Amino acid sequence: MYIKIKVTPKAKEESFEKVSDDTFVVKVKEPAERNLANERVIALVREHFHVPLGKATRIISGHHSPHKIISIDL
Repeated sequence: MYIKIKVTPKAKEESFEKVSDDTFVVKVKEPAERNLANERVIALVREHFHVPLGKATRIISGHHSPHKIISIDL
C-alpha cells in the first residue's frame, strides 16, 4: 500500500491526521536533520497502521522534501 504524507518537522506537538483515503498530514517534534524527522515519521506510520514486526515500511520518494510517498507492507 502507498500513502502520501505532508510532514511538518519541529512541531510543538506530534499529530497524525487523515486528509483523504491515502493522504495524511504528520507533525513531528524532531528537526529535519540527520534523518531524525524521517525516522519518526516511519515510526508513527507503523504505529498508526499497526504494521507487524518483519514487515517493511519505507520512504519511496521525498527523502529531502516535506511531501513524501511511503510504502507499507501489511
